[in-house]
Amino acid sequence: MKKSLLALAVLGGFAGVASAQSSVTLFGTVDLNGRYVKNDGGTKRLSLSQDGINSSQLGFRGVEDLGGGLKASFLLLAGVNADTGSANNQFWNRRATVSLSGGFGEIRLGRDYTPTFWNTTIFDAFGTNGLGDSSGVKQLAAPDYVRANNAIGYFLPSNIGGVYGQLMAAAAEGNNAGRYVGGRVGFAAGPFDVAVAYAQERIIALGGSDQYKTFNIGGSYDFGFLKLMGYYSQEKIPTNKDQVFSISTVVPFGQNEIHVGYDQSKLDSNSNKVKKFALGYVYNLSKRTAIYATGAILDNDSASRATLGNTAVSGPNATGDWGGGIGSAADLPTAGGKSKGFEVGLRHFF
Repeated sequence: MKKSLLALAVLGGFAGVASAQSSVTLFGTVDLNGRYVKNDGGTKRLSLSQDGINSSQLGFRGVEDLGGGLKASFLLLAGVNADTGSANNQFWNRRATVSLSGGFGEIRLGRDYTPTFWNTTIFDAFGTNGLGDSSGVKQLAAPDYVRANNAIGYFLPSNIGGVYGQLMAAAAEGNNAGRYVGGRVGFAAGPFDVAVAYAQERIIALGGSDQYKTFNIGGSYDFGFLKLMGYYSQEKIPTNKDQVFSISTVVPFGQNEIHVGYDQSKLDSNSNKVKKFALGYVYNLSKRTAIYATGAILDNDSASRATLGNTAVSGPNATGDWGGGIGSAADLPTAGGKSKGFEVGLRHFF
């Protein structure tokens, strides 16, 4: 109740109609950890990092019941750099949408997660977070891998026998990433869940007419004593193709969880592979608070310099060039080298 009242007060400063909402909720996550990464031929890095098992964020969610099963809603979600207390240049960088939903499904407008991203995070035991993040072996960097700006999305209603789906079209509007068009459809029943997604995106860096094509399929099965999950993803540009395979599991027992994952990518142009093994432990102190530890080893073939921890680019971009990420070439392992690391952290939901 206090959170809803606080959120109403904050939002009231932006719009006088905020008080008319049926419900407005403030929520978020803070996840920080101590991290150590050692790259072959590179420097050792000890840092206070974040997002080890969940993404640090601050969100506002509002829903208005319009009657007759029709609802209007919004969600504003900002990434939080809790290690420094700073905000991102794009403040609502994680999601900023307004929706209209009912028996027909949901129409959603704004910055949102792409259909092709969902299979790689939902069917990853580490949720594409921390050193266990399965996307860390990718050797091509998609322009809009996780989110798209200027998007119009449609979601199927939730009452059609376990079938679910999403369509998205995002306008370029001068952004370097270009136009995005994609969709995802899946089926979930009991312990079983499977989904397939496909998208095309115009690559401005390659002249604006070439397409970055993404296809992936993923699934999971919950046996009770463990949940097995995995996916296959294929990303293509006119001159190359990157194939990523991931298999992982979560083993819960009491307040404990063991996370195990193996990920591998293969670049068609030179058959170069990047492989990673990760092992994690989570102890849930409550439903909101957990302590965790994750260790990982990433192994490059001779043509790659991928690294753990996102301290530098883990693969070439759409034009095939390395570099341009956080850090510098000095932070990368030597070609064919290994990257090893571990992190110990604390996560809290509010």
